[in-house]
Amino acid sequence: MSNHEWMTPKAKAIPKESSEWEQGRYGPVWPKTPACYGFTIIADVIPGRAETIRNYGVKLEEALKGSPEILAPLKLHYLRWVLFDNDTRFMYQGIFDTDFDKYTEDAIQLFGLAGVDTVFENLVGFPTDWKTNAPAFIKFVREHQCNSFLEYGEYPFVSADEIKKALKLKAAFSEMLDQMQ
Repeated sequence: MSNHEWMTPKAKAIPKESSEWEQGRYGPVWPKTPACYGFTIIADVIPGRAETIRNYGVKLEEALKGSPEILAPLKLHYLRWVLFDNDTRFMYQGIFDTDFDKYTEDAIQLFGLAGVDTVFENLVGFPTDWKTNAPAFIKFVREHQCNSFLEYGEYPFVSADEIKKALKLKAAFSEMLDQMQ
């Protein structure tokens, strides 16, 4: 990537399937796009668990207030959780800097070390042994993954760490300018 490639917005149309994709430990590695890496999962909610899912969102919000770096190993840009179809279906959408294999392995390790559960435990068919059975976790994700066919980046291929670094630099520069006045 050139030094200023991030300055030009880009889009990538993604074919439904491609035999040219690199094979990872758990199947094809979805190509990096201008929006970095990511995936979307749509699955059925175990009946009666929609409120548990909403409460898990509150728990995650509180955990981040107490420890803002708790999810840092995942190199996330964004997460979006949606309950829909009268709270019977759940969508998980994540955008991150690592490929699928690393992200899922890091997520399993992170939640296992932290001793916390995953919101996915409230979804039909999610493996109960996910903390010790990475292949089962990954199989569930792959079976419920809804692949995008177009991804766009206003600042393409920029990592979350690069964005944080730029914002820290901006803050330091603003502080310096304020002190000069």
